[in-house]
Amino acid sequence: MIRSEVIKSLIPVISDQLVVCNIGLPSQELHMMDDQPSNFYMLGTMGLSSSIGLGLALAQKEKVIAIDGDGSVLTNLGTLPTIGNNEAPNFILLIIDNGSYGSTGDQPTYAGKKTKLADVARACGCDNVVECKAEEAPETMRKALESDQGTVIVCSCESGNIKVPVIELDPVVIRHRFMTEVEKRNAARGQA
Repeated sequence: MIRSEVIKSLIPVISDQLVVCNIGLPSQELHMMDDQPSNFYMLGTMGLSSSIGLGLALAQKEKVIAIDGDGSVLTNLGTLPTIGNNEAPNFILLIIDNGSYGSTGDQPTYAGKKTKLADVARACGCDNVVECKAEEAPETMRKALESDQGTVIVCSCESGNIKVPVIELDPVVIRHRFMTEVEKRNAARGQA
């Protein structure tokens, strides 16, 4: 399975969850397959999906899923100790590890060589780190959503891309509709 197939397999599990999705092709794939206001698509900010997702999880009680790639996490390694040292039981970081910078032409990352991101996450203090194969992603995500424990999932898959359209939503619209969705959910929980 390649990343787009992993994302497609996850949609029945993550649809209607608050999702912050990594820059480039992952956001375009999720937008094409399951666009909704609860998805925040990253545009122009490589490496920050996990940081934004953690910040959102710390600021409110709804579950938050950040979908990131190995290349992006390697670009912002400081995110892993930040996650490890800031307990957020409502935060799930899904690292789709295809061993490449998929959005820029599948150049190999160090995660595709000797660096193991699950080991790095554990060394950074992340207590609940789960490794899975691509086909195990939906069940692994389901278990993480059912738990009351912050989780880092490192999902291994093959490198490769599909053709996807560019997201034509203005970034201001993406932000506004996502923030409106977060506010609506928090109001329903009495967290205004």
